[in-house]
Amino acid sequence: MIASLMMYARPELEVANNAYWAALREALSARGIDTPAELDNARDAYDLWLSPDLVFSQTCGMPFRTRLADHVTLIGTPNFGLEGCPAGYYNSVVVVHADDPRDRAEAFADARFVFNQACSQSGFAAAYLWARDHGFWFNNRQASGGHAQSARMVAEGTGDIAVLDAQTWRLIQRFDSFAKGLRVLDQTTPTPGLPYITAVGSDGPVMFDAVGEAIERLDAEHRAALDLKGIIAIPRAAYLAVENPPD
Repeated sequence: MIASLMMYARPELEVANNAYWAALREALSARGIDTPAELDNARDAYDLWLSPDLVFSQTCGMPFRTRLADHVTLIGTPNFGLEGCPAGYYNSVVVVHADDPRDRAEAFADARFVFNQACSQSGFAAAYLWARDHGFWFNNRQASGGHAQSARMVAEGTGDIAVLDAQTWRLIQRFDSFAKGLRVLDQTTPTPGLPYITAVGSDGPVMFDAVGEAIERLDAEHRAALDLKGIIAIPRAAYLAVENPPD
């Protein structure tokens, strides 16, 4: 059995995430669903997501629609209560260096764009659509490996612009001192948030109820640390309707 909560994992949230997993295990066990004792946040993401032994994990909207939708069971989407987004949805913030004098999107057409991964909805697909809406696409692109690293590169001047998951940006502002070296230039259009998934053949509705119960019973301090407001049933079709960037 495999389970993971890798998408928003940070050392500062380890205690809260472990408490959340304990609450999830209790709620799932009460419904006859076996779970591993420990989370596995280090395994290759696609190996984990596509494993027939997957009990519980969280993925990103772009991997879900491009590779996973027919090979996993959608459980539901956590609601982080992000400003300007419907429940269960999120968007991205476009960040630049705090001292960068450019104040229009078009002025960054030749900028150094850093992104976490090319399979990321919030860091790459949303960035592509945002730039396209302003009449360009970045020719100078560099993968950083993670949102926090993208943000750090812009703050330190080795990149000019990055597009970050709004929940990750909230955590960066909370925990990382380099956030003071950044400013938000713009925000992207909201799309369905990062969904919880399980292996094909699992009972999604039963697991949805278990997640809702676990969030409700989670200690208020841990729930606040994780910004969890509940779980939302966003249809599979809503994920698949989001436009992909070209190959």
